[in-house]
Amino acid sequence: MQKVSVRFYRSSSGDEPAREWLKNLSRIGKKILGEDITTVQYGWPVGMPLVRKMEPNLWELRSRLQEGIARTFFTMLGNEMILLHGFVKKSAKTPDNELEVARKRMKEVRNA
Repeated sequence: MQKVSVRFYRSSSGDEPAREWLKNLSRIGKKILGEDITTVQYGWPVGMPLVRKMEPNLWELRSRLQEGIARTFFTMLGNEMILLHGFVKKSAKTPDNELEVARKRMKEVRNA
């Protein structure tokens, strides 16, 4: 089985906002998220309950952390998982502004 490689979205200024978000999680939160990402790396394609397709080329990784329900948006480019945006959900519905950030970054990555 071929392992999917993982990288973080990088803005034109060199920032990696998804990496920064992940670094600010608790130690246990980072571990859980890391395990979930590893599951996708070695098992892609992965479906519910861990991964949900949001729209063409955009998925969300659904992790249960002490901080709450974390969502990490990603896109697949060939055999690469690109982590676009992460946040901890405060409500049942994914906020449009969070989805919009992921969409914008996905377009940047896919049109590069």
